[in-house]
Amino acid sequence: MPFYDLSRWRDYIFSFRTPSTTAEDENEGSTKKTQSFFKPMGSERMEMRKRQMSVAQETTSSMQGQPDEGNRGSNACCFCWCCCCSCSCLTVRNQDERTRAASHELRTHSIPSCEESSTPTLEDVNAWGQSFDKLMRTPAGRNAFREFLRTEFSEENMLFWMACEELKRESNKKRIEEKARLIYEDYISILSPREVSLDSRVREVINRNMLEPSQHTFDDAQLQIYTLMHRDSYPRFMNSAVYKDLVQSVSEKSAEA
Repeated sequence: MPFYDLSRWRDYIFSFRTPSTTAEDENEGSTKKTQSFFKPMGSERMEMRKRQMSVAQETTSSMQGQPDEGNRGSNACCFCWCCCCSCSCLTVRNQDERTRAASHELRTHSIPSCEESSTPTLEDVNAWGQSFDKLMRTPAGRNAFREFLRTEFSEENMLFWMACEELKRESNKKRIEEKARLIYEDYISILSPREVSLDSRVREVINRNMLEPSQHTFDDAQLQIYTLMHRDSYPRFMNSAVYKDLVQSVSEKSAEA
């Protein structure tokens, strides 16, 4: 058979095999490309998740492995962790507690529930009935009048007046400021249950004086409350059972003596 016939026969045979093989290769190539497109995305997600889990585990183990630093971190004011840490708050809380304790101590010791006084004589009690000034000058007279005010639910007037008197005797600047603040909170503030009755003019004076508290911050207010007790409460005290019982008790003791 001639050579050119063999070459034609060979070309004829490979013409049927080559297209099919090429198609298979192309299909296989497209499949590999498709797999290579989706597979890396899943693996990257898995890698990212593994890295996040490993970082979280390392953070937890480092905090557990260092108990002292962990305790300091939980109690320290580190804004990188959270805004409700209890670090600084411990210092502030202790300072607030000391301030409240000091304020409570001032309130407790500044105005006793009852002033120490000697037993009044019949002459003293009669003098109280004649002059409000004489009544307010003696501890026994103030105690008797204070007992009467308590029955009328107006004891705060006497307490405020006594607090102002104590403030006048104070010389330490820091103590003056602290006592002035307590007086304002207890008797001037509209939020206080023991607020005394003052007019707007006097309140304005007090607000100005509180910028630089002194022994005389409440002088105008003290005078107004003193006048109120003198004109309003004192006449009722003279006709009250408290005063009459006191006169009778003192008279009996004087007769026995």
